[in-house]
Amino acid sequence: NGIRPFLIEIPEAELEALRARVRTTRWPEDETVADQTQGVQSATMRELARYWASDYDWRTVEAKLNALPQFMTEIDGLDVHFIHVRSQHENALALIVTHGWPGSVWEFHKILPMLTDPARFGGDPADSFTVVAPSLPGYGFSFAPGQARFGIADIAPAFATLMTDVLGYERFAAQGGDWGA
Repeated sequence: NGIRPFLIEIPEAELEALRARVRTTRWPEDETVADQTQGVQSATMRELARYWASDYDWRTVEAKLNALPQFMTEIDGLDVHFIHVRSQHENALALIVTHGWPGSVWEFHKILPMLTDPARFGGDPADSFTVVAPSLPGYGFSFAPGQARFGIADIAPAFATLMTDVLGYERFAAQGGDWGA
């Protein structure tokens, strides 16, 4: 079925090159107003850049993501990355959760256990889901340079293919209606 295990392994040299680019940003002049009517204040942007260049701990995020079952598959010529956490509860319905633009599957790391094992959080096991969280094409680890790109209208049918044809969730298809419309 073309599903490949996936592990995030960003070389330290790439992370340091990114930090260096952030540290050497050429900043425009400060805004001419004291509020946000011209956008985000320069001081806020500089503090954010400082945080990303020196305080953000990518390795912790990488380890937490790598603790989740991650996979890659090809759909319509495009590599699609996804997290697939199976519920241990019988008859769990398959659920797809997607992030927005911009965003990433990292947004779901705290809710995945709650959805797949609600009993652990005081909920009813009958309310559990098997969760699939794909990275939108062009974001995160979906899409490799040189591959054709998906448009907005292509994403829902591709994710329906992921759920039904790749992962075989018929109950998902029965609940979902016509994804190609």
